[in-house]
Amino acid sequence: MTPLEHARHILDSMLGYLGFVVQIEEDNGPDGPTLQVLTDDSEALIGRRGETLDDIQYLVNRVLQRHIKDAPRIRVDVEFYRSMREDKMVARAKELGDRVRATGQSADLPPMNSYYRRLVHNVFVNDPEVMSVSQDGNARFKRIILKRRAR
Repeated sequence: MTPLEHARHILDSMLGYLGFVVQIEEDNGPDGPTLQVLTDDSEALIGRRGETLDDIQYLVNRVLQRHIKDAPRIRVDVEFYRSMREDKMVARAKELGDRVRATGQSADLPPMNSYYRRLVHNVFVNDPEVMSVSQDGNARFKRIILKRRAR
């Protein structure tokens, strides 16, 4: 049994015990191994701003690591929620980057976890004019700024 099949079994068992009727599809795509959950109860599995989905993914990976020590990290998504959210985040970052480029004023994105901060960072990693920096505080957020020009 491959790690992805094992993770699928863990997720199916977990959701079955909780009373969810789901269909789980496996995908070994560019974002790594992913389990896509298809269900009519997607809101309950996603939770507020994806927090429940993050918790489910965490639990699946913890249980999988207990059984297979060197198992890859499995991504769990429900009704393509995570994929759509990432696409929106990248689009918003590009939009703000264009605004920063045009006005010269920095722009802030709301607080986000490290995964999404890295996603935003990668949007500007090869951009010659704009870059993103993480700002510390109670919650970490991304600030998009113009790069300094050499004199």
